[in-house]
Amino acid sequence: MKKLLVSVSLVASMALPSIAHAQAIPPAVVAVVEVDRVRTTCNACKTAIAALQSQQAAADNRLNAQAGPLQTEQQSIQAAVNALNGKQPDAALQARAKAWQTKADQLQQDVERARQQLGANQQYVVKQIDDKMNPIFAQVMQRRGANVLVDQRATLATASAVDVTNDVLTALNAALTTIQTVAPAPARPNQPQGR
Repeated sequence: MKKLLVSVSLVASMALPSIAHAQAIPPAVVAVVEVDRVRTTCNACKTAIAALQSQQAAADNRLNAQAGPLQTEQQSIQAAVNALNGKQPDAALQARAKAWQTKADQLQQDVERARQQLGANQQYVVKQIDDKMNPIFAQVMQRRGANVLVDQRATLATASAVDVTNDVLTALNAALTTIQTVAPAPARPNQPQGR
């Protein structure tokens, strides 16, 4: 048994140097970039953000214009119901209440559609920025001699010498001159053809 342990130990000691050598990696040369700052301050980014804010304001104004008359109608219906003092509403008041509910449901659907569209537009803007920015990361790393690039949000502290945010921002301004702010309609799945 003692011979077996010695031979296993001998084989293991001979294998360790070659295993350790195969796992050696170069020392890390780290650079840091403020991705959020790049996404919000590039020239095309600022224009896109302003367009998204305008879309949000237009949607809010449109929905508020619809909500005002709806609220007035609700108050009128409620006053008519209160005036009945517990009596059953007549057919006309029931029809008004039903019409109001239909409009309220439609408004809620409009709000949800507007929210979804704005969310899709925001994601589309970020995708366009990221699609242009990702290749720039590799270019900046190569130019600055880094082999690791980290978003500043993932760091606790960094020296300004390793910050390549301005390099990335300059390259992105050159590569990305415009951003589309309306997401394309989602692709519809192929519908089966009739027989």
